[in-house]
Amino acid sequence: MPNFKHTDRSQGMFLTVRLEDQLIPGTFEWTIDYLINECNMSQFEQKYHNDETGAAAYPPKALLKLIFFCYSRGIISSRSLSDLGSFGKLKGQARRI
Repeated sequence: MPNFKHTDRSQGMFLTVRLEDQLIPGTFEWTIDYLINECNMSQFEQKYHNDETGAAAYPPKALLKLIFFCYSRGIISSRSLSDLGSFGKLKGQARRI
């Protein structure tokens, strides 16, 4: 009798996803990422005082990227922005600019 590896399609899998590999150069999303990464966020960062106490905050650059991306897709409701950012429901194909 042949010896095959057991496969179970109902079993969960851990897949490694590198976020930087998800952005396709030349797309609108890549451009947002590039431009925001080049911005100086020191004015925003100095407002945070959670070094010793408090929970870790989302980086201002990550929040700006989410806002610009959602606005570009016509999502302007703060509740929708929060839902999309929290649960990773951003769908759609990348658009070249």
